[in-house]
Amino acid sequence: MDCVRTSPRRQLISDSVLAVVVTASSLLFVLSTGPGSGGWEPPSAFGTRPADWFSLLLVVSCTLPLVFRRRWPFLLLLATTVPALVLNGMGYHPGLADFAAVILLYTVATLRGLALSVLAAVVVMAGYLAGALPDTHELGWADHAVVVVVTALVWVVGRTIRLRRAYLGELVDRADRLERAREADTRAARAEERSRIARELHDVVAHHVSVMTVQAAAARTMLEKDPAVARDALVSIEEMGRTAMAEMRNIVGVLRTDGPAERGPQPGMDDLPGLVDQMREAGLTTQLWLEGETRQLPPGVDLAAYRLVQEALTNSLRHAGPAARAWVTVRHEPSELMVHVEDDGRGLVLKRENGGKGHGLVGIKERVALYGGVLRIGPRPGGGFEVRARFPLKDR
Repeated sequence: MDCVRTSPRRQLISDSVLAVVVTASSLLFVLSTGPGSGGWEPPSAFGTRPADWFSLLLVVSCTLPLVFRRRWPFLLLLATTVPALVLNGMGYHPGLADFAAVILLYTVATLRGLALSVLAAVVVMAGYLAGALPDTHELGWADHAVVVVVTALVWVVGRTIRLRRAYLGELVDRADRLERAREADTRAARAEERSRIARELHDVVAHHVSVMTVQAAAARTMLEKDPAVARDALVSIEEMGRTAMAEMRNIVGVLRTDGPAERGPQPGMDDLPGLVDQMREAGLTTQLWLEGETRQLPPGVDLAAYRLVQEALTNSLRHAGPAARAWVTVRHEPSELMVHVEDDGRGLVLKRENGGKGHGLVGIKERVALYGGVLRIGPRPGGGFEVRARFPLKDR
């Protein structure tokens, strides 16, 4: 964790190299200086007794544990403070024990929390004072001040690095969360688009297949009685099939990935007269009333209102019974669009309320709710069935 992008194995290798270098330097420093070394003899603060195997073992125990400084930094700081105090107390040369303590203090400040790092700084200063105060006649107050400043600087640098790494880690986590949120939004958008396409396909297929079924039944009935009428019905079925195929190609064209999609305009309220004519040809007497000043509708509302009328008339054709009549009323108001489709049929009310075995009326509810509209589906007061919807229109 001392180096965010370094593997634990590489960290252990680097710490081992550091521990070996510091230990070797400490031993060389002890053997080349101090009493009985034959070289330069430092002040008494560096020890008054010549080095022996016991002192060298203590020196090694102060520096070699740096191998595991990232795993147990605070415990190693406490453990290495004990042999350092023994060295100072018995008058041996401490070597680089203080330098190893500074390294462990930096490691604690970098890897551990604020409270533990402050406690580590207190341990370092307490260990230094315990070893240095008996020799105050050799070290002045300026020397002590330098040690305090260096210790504080090492602690501040370690804490700064820790805070910076925490900040960078938070930025990485935030970027990951944003990426996951973007992927989730993308999946939701794809699911919504699939739902929209499925809804459009259902409306197109259900309407045209229902009309074609009624016309095919009429053609079969009139095939022997009046071949001319049967021929006209078959022509209508052919035209209806071509229209259905064209609409389905427009809807699913966006799914093609091998080239630009060829998408025609979606139907809207301007196409209601043609829809009414189709229903009349299929055998459902249908009338259309347009009230209010016609104006340009938002594309989504325009398509949703058209599909509502289409599905409602398709249900009337399928369930209202023979000789039924249907009325479509479209009222344009300043703040809303009202669409009312009703028939006087005697079909099964419960079946029509539940949309039969399909999802036609469920799709209508989803469309109206998508644009904040109000929908009523149910029996008509004077008999029959009705679908009434109000779409709010925002000021443009």
